[in-house]
Amino acid sequence: MTASAVPQASTPDFDALKSRQHVAWSSGDYAIVGTTLQIVGEQLCEALDIRAGQRVLDVAAGNGNATLAAARRWCEVVSTDYVPALLERGKSRAAADGLAVTFKEADAEALPFDDASFDAVVSTFGVMFTPNQDRAAGELARVCRSGGKIGLANWTPDGFIGQLFRTLGKYLPPPAGAKSPALWGTTARIEEMFGSAARDIAAERRQFVFRYRSPAHFLDIFKTYYGPVLKAFAALDAEKQDGLSRDILALVATMNRSGDGTMVLPGEYLEVVVTKR
Repeated sequence: MTASAVPQASTPDFDALKSRQHVAWSSGDYAIVGTTLQIVGEQLCEALDIRAGQRVLDVAAGNGNATLAAARRWCEVVSTDYVPALLERGKSRAAADGLAVTFKEADAEALPFDDASFDAVVSTFGVMFTPNQDRAAGELARVCRSGGKIGLANWTPDGFIGQLFRTLGKYLPPPAGAKSPALWGTTARIEEMFGSAARDIAAERRQFVFRYRSPAHFLDIFKTYYGPVLKAFAALDAEKQDGLSRDILALVATMNRSGDGTMVLPGEYLEVVVTKR
């Protein structure tokens, strides 16, 4: 085979991908799901050992779990997302708790901040969904000062959410050439993206336990409020919607440990702390 005949890897259209993702995350109401994940933001701030007075940036903050956790520790927090409605939800939560936070609409792949302007940069289940992973990782490293820390919580490929997205992919295959968001949940990919900027990388597998009234309740919440699942169902005909529902409930059945009709399901994620070189 000649060199010209060797198949070339597809280069995804990042702008088109971002546009589609923006529509997905703007759909439903992620805050309904996001608020259940608050404990992850608290644990991440503890893993970072952040200190009062530090300047902290939350990237792809959603409704502000890590934002609130850092603000409760007397940090100067800037909370960013590219979905204005989610920033408004975070703003309401901060106001209810009497926390001083700056909220700013921003794209994780083009952060509007100077180099080395934050002591800590965090993201919980947010930046992992950016289309251009290397660019987003570069931005996190760029705005973090030398000796500062980048803290991430990312779903793993083999954990519950990673398997949920694989299930969705059977019905709606991902765009050619696009990297799976779940790669952010692997140490190999983290080292690939952050190794050159890091003095140290620590990664630990953790479990977030999904607790819902029942598997059917979980499915209803995710179909109604969680953008990627909502959009997947909306793109399918009735027969395929039924098939996807059965497959999701079958996945839940294999991992649910409740034993009483409710849903108590451990979902693995990778907690990452990068110390900037």
